[in-house]
Amino acid sequence: MNSALQTTPQAHAPEMGELTPYPSGPSLVQATLTHQGVALQWQDGEQTTLPLLWLRDHCACPACRHPQTRERLYLPLEAITAPPSVTLLDGHLHLHWQDDHVSDFHSGWLYQRRPQAPLVSPVPNAQPWEDNFAPERVRHADFLTPAGEKAWLTAMLRDGLALITDGPLVEEEVSRLAERIGPQRATNFGARFDVRSKPNPNNAAYTAVGLPLHIDLPNWRHPPDIQLLYCLQNEASGGESLFADGARVVEALRQQSPEALAILSETPIDFRFQDETHDIATRAPVISLDADGNLVEARLNNWIRDALQIPMEQMDAWYSAYALLWKLFHSEAHQLEFTLRPGQMVAFDNRRVLHGRREFDPNSGARHLQGTYLDRDMLASRLRVLARHR
Repeated sequence: MNSALQTTPQAHAPEMGELTPYPSGPSLVQATLTHQGVALQWQDGEQTTLPLLWLRDHCACPACRHPQTRERLYLPLEAITAPPSVTLLDGHLHLHWQDDHVSDFHSGWLYQRRPQAPLVSPVPNAQPWEDNFAPERVRHADFLTPAGEKAWLTAMLRDGLALITDGPLVEEEVSRLAERIGPQRATNFGARFDVRSKPNPNNAAYTAVGLPLHIDLPNWRHPPDIQLLYCLQNEASGGESLFADGARVVEALRQQSPEALAILSETPIDFRFQDETHDIATRAPVISLDADGNLVEARLNNWIRDALQIPMEQMDAWYSAYALLWKLFHSEAHQLEFTLRPGQMVAFDNRRVLHGRREFDPNSGARHLQGTYLDRDMLASRLRVLARHR
C-alpha cells in the first residue's frame, strides 16, 4: 500500500467536537496510505504520518466521542491490521474502515495536532522573578472584564503573585472574586477566613506578631495552591506584607550550595498542625523539584515544622542547609515589601511564593483581611476558557 488517493468534494467540513478553536486551514492536498499509517500533506507543504490506531482512536463521531460530554468512548486495545480506504473530501480526511466504521477529520484539527506542531497554550510557564520585579496590578473593574481577568490570570500563573486594586470595601468580596474562577478550597480554617488579631488564637496569623516568610499549611499532603487576601481595613502601624519567590531563591541556593539543595530536596521531614479539634500531619522535603530541577513546591514554615526525625549523622548537615535557605529567603535581595491598602487583594502561589508580614501595633488602628484558597488547576482552566473567545 503506497498510493496517493483521490480528492472528492464535500458539502461541509467535519466537526471535531472541540470547544477549543482550531484553524480553518490549510486544507489537505494529499493523503497516502503507507505501512506506517496515513501520510498527509497540507497546502503549505507541511507533512506528517499518523498511525492507523491513532486515527481510529481520535475519531470524533458520536459512537467514538459522547456528543454532549465530548469524552472518549472508543478503547484502543488492538492493533489495526486491515487498512481503511482513504479519501480527501473538500480538503479534509475521510476514512472508511473495513468494519464499515467511518471517520472524518478536519484538516485544521489534524494540522494543529500533528506530532511536530509546536505546543501552544494560553497558560504561561512559571518565570522566576528578576531584579526589581513588580507584581501585575489590575483594577477591580477591569478584572470583571475578560481582558482584565486574562491579564491577572496570566500574571498569576507566570509570576506567582498579582494584585487587584480599587475594589469595594464589602465583606465576602474575596469569595465573590474567587468564585469567578472556581470553588474555594476549604481547609481546617474554613473556606473563607478572617486575618486579624483575636483572643485565644490557634495560628500566628491571628496575632499581631511579625510573621517570617512561610507557606501556609505545609502539614497537608497537598497544601493549598493559590491564596487570596483581600484588605478591608489596615489602619494599624506596621504590618507591611512580605513576599519572596521560591523559584528565584532555589536557583540562588543551587548556585551557592548545590549540596544544601540536594539535602533539602531529598530529605523528608515532618510537618504538623494541632489544636483542640485537628491534628494534621505529613512528611515531605522542604523543597520538591521536578525531573528538570525546577521548583515544584517549597514547604518552608518554621512554626509547623515537627520534631526532626532523621538519622543523627545527617542532622548537622540538614540544619546547616536549612539555615542557608532561610537566610537567602530573608535577604533584602530576594524580598518584596509593600503595604496592602483597603480595597486591594493580593494573590500568590502558596507553594512557590513565600509570604509574611512585619509586626503591627493593634492599638494603633484596625487591621482586617479576608482570605481564601483556590486550586491552581482552576486558574489554568479559567484562562483556557477565556482564551477560546479572542
